[in-house]
Amino acid sequence: MSRMAEMWTGVGPFGSTLASIMFIYTVIERYFPNRLRGYILTYVNRILAFTRNIQITVHEYTGDLQRNLAYSAIEAYISSKSPKDFKRLTAQVGRNSKKLVLTMDDNESMTEEFRGAKLCWYASKTISENKSSYYNFKEVKRALTLVFHQRHRDLVTEVYLNHILEKGMTILTRNRQRKLYTNCRYGYWSHVVLDHPATFDNIAMDPLKKKEIIDDLIAFSKGKHYYAKVGKAWKRGYLLYGPPGTGKSTMIAAMANFMNYDIYDLELTAVQGNSELRKLLLETSNKSVIVIEDIDCSLGLTRKRETAKDVKEEEKGKKDVKDQITEQNPDNKVVTLSGLLNFIDGLWSTCGRERLIVFTTNYKEKLDPALIRRGRMDKHIELSYCCFEGFKILARNYLNLDSHHLFEKLCPLFNETQITPADVAEILMPKTNEEDDAEICLEELIQALEKRKADARLKAEEDAKEKLLTKEGEVKKSESSDSVGTNFELVSTPSKDKGSGILDGEAQNCGSSTKDGTNEEDKSNRSKGEGSEN
Repeated sequence: MSRMAEMWTGVGPFGSTLASIMFIYTVIERYFPNRLRGYILTYVNRILAFTRNIQITVHEYTGDLQRNLAYSAIEAYISSKSPKDFKRLTAQVGRNSKKLVLTMDDNESMTEEFRGAKLCWYASKTISENKSSYYNFKEVKRALTLVFHQRHRDLVTEVYLNHILEKGMTILTRNRQRKLYTNCRYGYWSHVVLDHPATFDNIAMDPLKKKEIIDDLIAFSKGKHYYAKVGKAWKRGYLLYGPPGTGKSTMIAAMANFMNYDIYDLELTAVQGNSELRKLLLETSNKSVIVIEDIDCSLGLTRKRETAKDVKEEEKGKKDVKDQITEQNPDNKVVTLSGLLNFIDGLWSTCGRERLIVFTTNYKEKLDPALIRRGRMDKHIELSYCCFEGFKILARNYLNLDSHHLFEKLCPLFNETQITPADVAEILMPKTNEEDDAEICLEELIQALEKRKADARLKAEEDAKEKLLTKEGEVKKSESSDSVGTNFELVSTPSKDKGSGILDGEAQNCGSSTKDGTNEEDKSNRSKGEGSEN
């Protein structure tokens, strides 16, 4: 900090005083409790008001919602300066380089001259306890502060700031790397560099469907004025559905690489309520892909909605859906379907531009129609089993083959068999370095397809037999039921005409039977018959 004091003595007559104040300010920020720090900083700011220096602070986040683009640009500009004057540095490996890149660390300062004016940038970092959320955690806030003499006010505000912003944006564009973000449980995004090799050239799918997707993405990227004209937010929703292993995640990476967008992989189970979801989505950058994979499994949103409907229908007059959700989640810490839809297609959908929103699912039929209707999921893309055209792309990628005599045998098999691109790719993966390895892989693929075809035929026969047996069982059960009903009618319904029913005599002579089990009327009839014969 002594070096910083020397630096500030050249800024104005009160430079040494300012250096001391900056030192005190840093100590207060780092070591004093929140309440005491607030009181002390109030008086420090009053003292600063008496100096002839002006300070401009650029915070990393604006309103705790969005990252300040000016902060990123100025940070890039400062990082491009020579680190020889810094005493505290951070080191990282640069892009496509094995050398360390040294930049200014937190709580460090940098001085420079611009058209005769001495200017100083100071990087501050404060850590505070955040107890407002479900989890207590330490919140980190960073800021860059520019201090200069008041006589350079016009030069700084009208020329210098625009100069460094332009330089910083150029550096950001030049060094930009696509990033893959994921949300942590504290409501913040963390990221890694996105280095996925997927492109539309190596995706195994029907060429016509692939061209349709590419044309749609190009039209979207050029649709800024069109979306403004029709009064819609500049966003587009894609629903990718199909069996597991059909390339849904690969399609997302190919879309991001084609559009040069970042990917935000949103894990809904880590989000504590609709407010945190809104905060996360507002922090996403423009020109990005927001992804929710396996949307049908995320928090059971669709199942909750269906269950609520069932309860409402069965228990009319008790409670509406909203009351039931409130009872189940009294702390309101669960993302609801309405909260998600509000950002996708509601008023909050306009907070950002040029965004792709992608949902994936293995079971489209399980999704709530409100979630995937047009306007929310504008384009539904089915990624199904591998076709012959998709196989040829995989053969070119994995085996460097554009044609082969075994292709003629493979073509009808792909038309008759269901196999995912992931399974085909695994079979085509070379196992050895031999020259005939390609033919070995193709023969193995033929065997796999023929086995699947035979298994499918066998399963179809078993299903047909089971269906037939089930139908026969239902017929027998129906006939048995009809027979039981007829017997029951005969036994339980006494006839009014004598001799017309089995139980006529029994009904009339109940209790008058003899010891040998016959009644008196039967004996009388037999005796009359014998007399007539004689």
